[in-house]
Amino acid sequence: MQLRFFTTSHCQLCERAEALLIQTPWPEPMPVEAIDIAQSEALVAEYGTRIPVLRREDTGAELDWPFDQARLLAFLAP
Repeated sequence: MQLRFFTTSHCQLCERAEALLIQTPWPEPMPVEAIDIAQSEALVAEYGTRIPVLRREDTGAELDWPFDQARLLAFLAP
């Protein structure tokens, strides 16, 4: 499974979500691609009021902030 992490610079909520991703114990390594939405007008339109957002590439499911470790692990469960 691969995750996309929609974020942008100078976003305190994004920094909190990133710290949670780093602190979460994963059963196996999980690639996470960080995407700065400021690089695309389309991404700003879609995620500008929702970031940080995680998206599973295998299912397309998205998890909007706020989330904690329990919600994150449930979101990633097979």
